[in-house]
Amino acid sequence: MKKAERLNMELIFLRDKTTFHLKDLMNEFNISKSTAIRDIKDLESMGLALYVESGRFGGYKILTQNLLTPVYFNDNEILAIFYALKSMNALTTTPFEKTYTQINEKLYATISDHLMKDISQTLNYIHYHSVSPVKHTPYLSSILNAIKNNQIISITYSQYERELYDSIQVYELFYRSGIWFFSGINLNTQAWGIFRSDYIDDLQINDNAEIKYTRQQLSKFEEHYESEYHDIAFKCELTAFGVELFLKKSYPNMTLEYIDNKPYIVGGYNQSEFQYMIDYLISLGENVKIIYPNKLINGYLNKVRSLINKYE
Repeated sequence: MKKAERLNMELIFLRDKTTFHLKDLMNEFNISKSTAIRDIKDLESMGLALYVESGRFGGYKILTQNLLTPVYFNDNEILAIFYALKSMNALTTTPFEKTYTQINEKLYATISDHLMKDISQTLNYIHYHSVSPVKHTPYLSSILNAIKNNQIISITYSQYERELYDSIQVYELFYRSGIWFFSGINLNTQAWGIFRSDYIDDLQINDNAEIKYTRQQLSKFEEHYESEYHDIAFKCELTAFGVELFLKKSYPNMTLEYIDNKPYIVGGYNQSEFQYMIDYLISLGENVKIIYPNKLINGYLNKVRSLINKYE
């Protein structure tokens, strides 16, 4: 480990401490006593305010955590940050979309022209491709803030027909296959639900609603929902390429298992998800074979016949 990087890691190591000894640095970073002493002098010059306290229980005392120098990033770490920011552009819509430009501008101001040129060239060599959001989702930051601030939301939702949900305690916001979802409990019906964020026509904070559940309780609701809601068991055999397709795109109600060295998708679905399951399995093409239930097999065959009839 280079000295500059070690000093940076030592700052992080000491961040939450009010006292330490030479042996702490020696053991943590596998350095000699003389190296630890030199490092402490360098840390002081970087802004770490400390003094030595003698005696049996003495050591180095850190005066205040507020004076700790900000951590330093090496060139590869800075490049990784820029690449991460560039990768997020592939999503086009996130809860932090206005922040990325600000971060870029701040980073540009802290690095040399030479390093900036090197980063620009390197980013031209590597690219990140992901599924862009299917639709623009204007309420992502509002949903995230409701989760962080433990607020109840009221939404007008139009995935199937226009409905008003006036008391939803939101648990989680997540992105999957080009769609932002959020989960939570309807406090009026006590029903757990998963909602597509792009079908929200309006969102308001419901200040009159009372917070009923903790994060831990909401997690239990989600676990119960996953186990009880997906009540129709299914099993499908996969080819080797089918495993690759599954790993690229799958859902929480299904898992990959190897039985007698053969790969299978196993899990459960709700009757309301029947057509969605058919469409998903169709997307796997010849790389999947449904083992059970028979209703899923028949639905799959009917879909295949419908596709064939379009070309006859």
